[in-house]
Amino acid sequence: MSVKWVPLLLVIQLSCYFSSGRCGKVLVWPTEYSHWINIKTILDELIQRGHEVTVLTSAASVLINPNMASAIKFEVYPTSFNKEEIEISFMSWINEWTRKSKESPWKHFPEIQKIFWEYSDYLERLCKDVVYNKKLMMKLQESRFDVILADAVGPCGKPTTLSETMGKAEIWLIRTYWDFDFPRPFLPHFDFVGGLHCKPARPLPKEMEEFVQSSGKHGIVVFTLGSMVRNITEEKARMIASALAQIPQKVLWRFDGKKPDTLGSNTRLYKWLPQNDLLGHPKTKAFITHGGTNGIYEAIYHGIPLVGIPLFADQPDNIAHMKTKGAAVSLNIDTMTSTDLLNALKTVINDPFYKENAMRLSAIHHDQPVKPLDRAVFWIEFIMRHKGAKHLRPASHDLTWYQYYSLDVIGFLLACVAIVTFVIIKCCLFSYKKLFKRGKKKKRE
Repeated sequence: MSVKWVPLLLVIQLSCYFSSGRCGKVLVWPTEYSHWINIKTILDELIQRGHEVTVLTSAASVLINPNMASAIKFEVYPTSFNKEEIEISFMSWINEWTRKSKESPWKHFPEIQKIFWEYSDYLERLCKDVVYNKKLMMKLQESRFDVILADAVGPCGKPTTLSETMGKAEIWLIRTYWDFDFPRPFLPHFDFVGGLHCKPARPLPKEMEEFVQSSGKHGIVVFTLGSMVRNITEEKARMIASALAQIPQKVLWRFDGKKPDTLGSNTRLYKWLPQNDLLGHPKTKAFITHGGTNGIYEAIYHGIPLVGIPLFADQPDNIAHMKTKGAAVSLNIDTMTSTDLLNALKTVINDPFYKENAMRLSAIHHDQPVKPLDRAVFWIEFIMRHKGAKHLRPASHDLTWYQYYSLDVIGFLLACVAIVTFVIIKCCLFSYKKLFKRGKKKKRE
């Protein structure tokens, strides 16, 4: 079983009292960027149900704004970082990871490992900023929270191992579902809540709606490489713009770089796009995406075929899933040409195979007895009501590594075999000596 970086939420039970019908107190340890979108969706729903939600965040958080008008309470702690430093570090890691992901795994493994170690050190410093803050820790303890909701990408757990952290989790909420994932066995304290942030499309801004409507029967293409990739090289941008200019559809492209001189009249650049609302628009024909989990699920929710340009992390795997499901065409950003992108767009737009498969995945996603968001909230409330979910927790978490792999059993069996073999050999040698001596004695007689 592989556990993805991106797509996990972890619920750790705290000792508390929570009875049925009473609202609980939730402490949240989030991470940055797209991961915050999923957690924020859950938090809004918890608040709607009357729970008290407190988000523990650093004063240097890139995306989490404690000053925004919200029913969420923010506990902001001072940190040795500043916002600009964190943002630069994240961009540096992403750029390096994106570059190395195109090379042979054996060749780039040391560099990727270095990125992980640097990220681990960053998390450790944040953890120390919290744990060594006695005033903050005292306040958190006195608050007597019922449950902690944490993103497993960055739990505060050093020097605790990942295995030990997993062992403490009451429930794992996975950011995918079987419309996207492949069947495989899982333990009962895992639940798949992919697409919990998806919702019906809302009306677009007036100017954007007018541009979309101007596409006529051809429709539109939505293009974004996510919030963490702000720019691409000018040469690459010109190549992409050249391909987009050759299609009859209107294109809405999230791009924050220099305007390419090959940009067609059918393409408009935006620093931000209402992605879910555009994907849910009836005129949307295709979605060009880097393959982030949130975007993938918004496309599944609305039944939109993809042109995938994966960059790093779980994105190549996500696009591979969608390609296997028959709902996407994949391109390599380093080797693709203007013709490749043009042909990929023509394929997913004009070949009904891709739209039909996207709609099939959408139908599977919508045909669930309980909505993903409701399931996620149910399990959080379940943990609070029952003070945990020990009955779902596998005993393997309490085993040592050698017990987990049955090395003690294997060792015992090997010892038994060795002893039996030794005894048999000794018996054979003893019998042979007795018979040999008796044979010699008879010859002498």
